[in-house]
Amino acid sequence: MGRTKKVGTAGRFGARYGVTLRQRVAKIESNLKVLHKCPSCQTKAVRRVSTGIWNCRKCGYTFTGGAYSPATDAQKILRSFRERSASRRTK
Repeated sequence: MGRTKKVGTAGRFGARYGVTLRQRVAKIESNLKVLHKCPSCQTKAVRRVSTGIWNCRKCGYTFTGGAYSPATDAQKILRSFRERSASRRTK
């Protein structure tokens, strides 16, 4: 498996596809391998099972999310919208 300083694991592509795309792939893959925060137990123990399916190794909570990260940008926007509307209703 090829590796380089600039693109890490995307070094397997060699000189193909251009440096910008290889750097983008390296960034996505590095974020994919990191342990993420569980929405249920709040520990950093979430790993990807398959595309869009995430599992917490501590509490066993399985949930759907983005293909490369547990929470997509759309989910973050929706969550903030729900919190704002809930706070308006309580006033």
